Amino acid sequence: MPSAIEAIRDAIVNDAPAEEIAALELPTTARGALVREEDVDMFGDLPDDDRDPRQALRIEEFPLPELAPDEAYVAVMASAINFNTVWSSIFRPLPTFGFLKRLGRESYWGKRHDLPYHVLGSDASGVVLRVGSAVRSWKPGDRVTVQCNHVDDQDPSSHDDSMMASNQRIWGFETNFGGLAEISVVKANQLMPKPEHLSWEEAACNGLCNSTSYRMIVSKNGSHMQQGDSVLVWGASGGIGAYAVQYVLNGGGTPVGVCSSEKRAELLRAMGCDAVIDRRAEGFRFWKDEHEQDPKEWLRLGKKIRELVGRDVDIVFEHPGRQTMGASVFVAKRGGLIITCAATSGFMIEYDNRYLWMNLKTLKGCHFANYREAWAANQLVCDARVHPTLSRVFPLEQTGEAAYAVHKNLSEGKLGVLCLAPGEGLGVRNEALREQYLDQITLFRRFEQG
Repeated sequence: MPSAIEAIRDAIVNDAPAEEIAALELPTTARGALVREEDVDMFGDLPDDDRDPRQALRIEEFPLPELAPDEAYVAVMASAINFNTVWSSIFRPLPTFGFLKRLGRESYWGKRHDLPYHVLGSDASGVVLRVGSAVRSWKPGDRVTVQCNHVDDQDPSSHDDSMMASNQRIWGFETNFGGLAEISVVKANQLMPKPEHLSWEEAACNGLCNSTSYRMIVSKNGSHMQQGDSVLVWGASGGIGAYAVQYVLNGGGTPVGVCSSEKRAELLRAMGCDAVIDRRAEGFRFWKDEHEQDPKEWLRLGKKIRELVGRDVDIVFEHPGRQTMGASVFVAKRGGLIITCAATSGFMIEYDNRYLWMNLKTLKGCHFANYREAWAANQLVCDARVHPTLSRVFPLEQTGEAAYAVHKNLSEGKLGVLCLAPGEGLGVRNEALREQYLDQITLFRRFEQG
């Protein structure tokens, strides 16, 4: 007789009706990718680059928590790796257990998250198994993707833009029970419809990066890009940059994509990004050494941009942080905008403030997306106007290998993780739409394999 987890997986793979899903027995435990508080000091004084996520990430059984009234259990068919999973697994810039302890002090339901282990993951696609008593819009059997904005409606600061809420968190990074697991716990206002022309792993890779890029490029809360704007996109073939390139193109702008190899330059051109800078081929070195930047390299980058698009860029899409911020502030046009959402090369940044204030530029922080923005971004994926950037897929048991590949920049786009899905390519219902856009859907997979 199959276990409860096996019965859930089989029912979903066999496309069982909603009433059958609702009647399935729930297991008391599930497997997930987690880190343990006892391992926080395992890397000693090693620098970030030398810390290996494979040493900290464990695949273990964990007890399923009690379901709050506004939550759902989701059978996770697939998830994906983001930089926050890397950060959690190398315990940088600080261990995430402090986040869980603060959440644990908030409420009865928050206490469930304060545990000596942390189940990670901020992306997921799957099927709703159960819903809490206060959930109105979702039911067992619904096929969903998950956006990672974890916020409640009791904070008045959340009612204009929930990203401004004092208790806003990223699910699976600042909360427990994330998406890198067989079953996850999510708030109802994290759920969105699954794009039916995509497989489980293709649908799972969009939530965090796609929503973040939407807010940064499209939303009035971000840069609110206009038709004709030129946008410098760092890491343009990566997990977040590739979505940014798509939004710039969709909005009538001109992306200037920065990458680090000729193969990645070819990938960007295949996406429709004609202005490409291979920073390694050009030999850009923005830092003379650990302590001093080289303004001559900023000048050279600005000249290269003008050669490609004829003028300075209106917007800089920033996320590397320390390595690139000085150059970003310099190359934006007079009155331009540098919008940043991360610091994957280092959090302590430096730039010459004269180029910001004397040229009336704006440096703006941006963090994930509110529910409306995430829903709009997901709808564009559902409509095949934005396509997944999935390049490789790993089984749950190899989550550490996937996180290591992201940490070391060894792959393009997003890396998927199969949780309950027994293989790749499952979960597609709209074959006609998929066939129409198959080249775009599989672009990153084909470049990774070829």
